[in-house]
Amino acid sequence: MRAPHPDDFSSRLRSPAVAARVGVWLGVSFVLCFLTGLVSHWAQLPSPAIPFPTGPVWGYRATQGLHVVSGCAAVPLLLVKLWAVYPRLFERVDLRAGRQAALVGLERASIGVLVASAVFQLTTGLANAAQWYPWREFSFRTAHYALAWVAIGALVLHVAVKLPVVRAALAADVDDTALDRPGAQEAGAVSRRVLLRGTWAAAGVAVLATAGGTVPWLRRVSVLAVRTGEGPGGVPINKTAAAAGVLATATDPGWALDVRVDGAVAARLTLADLRALPQHTVDLPIACVEGWSAQGRWSGVRVRDVLAAAGAAGGTDVAVTSLQGRGPFIRTVLPAAFADDERSLLALDLAGEPLDLDHGFPCRVIAPNRPGVLQTKWVASLEVTT
Repeated sequence: MRAPHPDDFSSRLRSPAVAARVGVWLGVSFVLCFLTGLVSHWAQLPSPAIPFPTGPVWGYRATQGLHVVSGCAAVPLLLVKLWAVYPRLFERVDLRAGRQAALVGLERASIGVLVASAVFQLTTGLANAAQWYPWREFSFRTAHYALAWVAIGALVLHVAVKLPVVRAALAADVDDTALDRPGAQEAGAVSRRVLLRGTWAAAGVAVLATAGGTVPWLRRVSVLAVRTGEGPGGVPINKTAAAAGVLATATDPGWALDVRVDGAVAARLTLADLRALPQHTVDLPIACVEGWSAQGRWSGVRVRDVLAAAGAAGGTDVAVTSLQGRGPFIRTVLPAAFADDERSLLALDLAGEPLDLDHGFPCRVIAPNRPGVLQTKWVASLEVTT
């Protein structure tokens, strides 16, 4: 059995003209995904050097929605791009060519890194959006963030190396064969224009099929969007109280919120105590790192009022601990800017009804422009250090 040869792939559809045009939009998708991913990573840092802003309230919802949509659009683009350039994988390298062979080897190594990291990013990203976590040996967030830098670095290098070919291909007519491989002599099953139109259509379908996770009026056509408005109060539920193991503690009549200052309990507030404090209502979206978001009308007591009731000074970060006994987000940090914001609540109600147990009863954090994974449910304590 012999290895394939580039001449075995004779279709003119596998051409620089197609690869360059698809590559442009694939690059745009990757850059959007990369930049919005950086925003998500920044938003999840407990103490970033540059504070994450509390507004606009829809900011994280928009960037994370764009992150998922651009990633989904990249899937058909990447498949067509790989299909178009696949024959070049089998081009022989003359090892006697010395420096030239080394350059070709480095170029192919960079392409290998780019393809591997791109496939990893898109595969794990889709799994994350579908809430399917088959991996146990590594942190999705850490690995996704690290490989994003690898992918974008390899992409920049690839563009730099291929820029002359890309510019020539884009400047010429799509049917121009001047840059084709010598072995690509046969017309494909369709024209290049039809192939490109089909690719744009596939990317558009991928966008429409998932954009409803962020854009409510697209939910009817977004068949692949998960968690698009179902749930008590019109807000989806990622983790239930049963899954979090808080059924008994969250419904315990003796529950009380501990407010600690410098390690000492400064106040213990029952649910009745919280409801006796001034109540406020805010309309805020909750946006999940998995790409869905929903608008909610939340009512409860301002975080800063709770801290003030316990004699805690404002202007400091607040550690929020959940009743959950295990999990990566049982303890989060609410940065000072969010804790002091008048829209940040310990929510007791949603859509005019007492908070559902699966939404975080007896109280949960809801703050503007903040990832949903940090909007801690089933709050047990707040802690500040002066």
